[in-house]
Amino acid sequence: MAPPRYRGAINNGFQLSVGIGVLAANLINFGTEKIRSGYGWRISLSMAAVPAAILTVGAIFLPETPSSLIQLTNDKDRARRLLQRVRGTSEVQSELADLIEASELSKSIDHNPFRKILEAKTIGMGESASLMSAILTGAVGIATTFLSMVIVDRVGRRPLFLVGGVLMLVSQVLVGAIMAAELGDHGGIGKRYAVAVIVLIGFYVAGFGVSWGPLGWLVPSEIFPLEIRSAGQSIVVAVSFLFTFVVAQTFLSMLCHLKAGIFFFFGGWVVVMTVFVYLLLPETKGLPIEKMGDVWREHWFWNRVVVVGGPGVGEHLPAKFGEGGSQSSVVDL
Repeated sequence: MAPPRYRGAINNGFQLSVGIGVLAANLINFGTEKIRSGYGWRISLSMAAVPAAILTVGAIFLPETPSSLIQLTNDKDRARRLLQRVRGTSEVQSELADLIEASELSKSIDHNPFRKILEAKTIGMGESASLMSAILTGAVGIATTFLSMVIVDRVGRRPLFLVGGVLMLVSQVLVGAIMAAELGDHGGIGKRYAVAVIVLIGFYVAGFGVSWGPLGWLVPSEIFPLEIRSAGQSIVVAVSFLFTFVVAQTFLSMLCHLKAGIFFFFGGWVVVMTVFVYLLLPETKGLPIEKMGDVWREHWFWNRVVVVGGPGVGEHLPAKFGEGGSQSSVVDL
């Protein structure tokens, strides 16, 4: 629903809200840890019902998006009124026409969206100090996510991914080096090194906060065509929660076996992620979602494996599709 020029900032508000929630939870944990009656954890856990209730009540008042109104009910008048309301102007005919065209194209394709999307294509600190460090890193995360909201639609997605990736990698390597040199098997390090590790973790959180934290939600929401957008975004969320679960369940075992090497292990994945962005992720800043297919047509790699369907697309087809190829050979992204 966001206009293209503000879509990045508004979408990144999701991660900002997550960061605010994490910081609030850490502050509550820090406060309830002082309660010695044994009820602190109960208070901390029960207060999670407050934001859950706000989300549930708020969902009642959420409108449908203009694209979903056109796709599901074909109610163009209602979609126009909603679009005029969220844009604050009556001049929405051009955008509405793009939405209708994208909807008609998606309906002309016989598909199951989930089938379609598979086509080619421990540092020696006490409990209270640990909670305080979580508060500090949470505050850093909120600040840098807010910074990302401010600048993402000006500088673009790729620069933030690359800068954040470098910052995350350097901080992880340095933390791993300090832990390998100082921690050993003793279970603790000196105070100076502990402070250095906290500072480096702050830099890591800052890198994550301007890049993969918010942009990991923003970019997937931009790149899917209408016919698979809901399915694609649901898969993104499912994969995110799946790997969060896997990391949470395996981290302690990996830490026991790899010790400081765990930071180099995850640093290696940051390298893979950053190289992938540098080579394969096109810039999507300021583009209407309905026009996103042009990005893939013009990309040096994806233009060889992805063809975006639609009027006039035949003239963009590679020769192998144009010479006796069937329509089923064309992959609609």
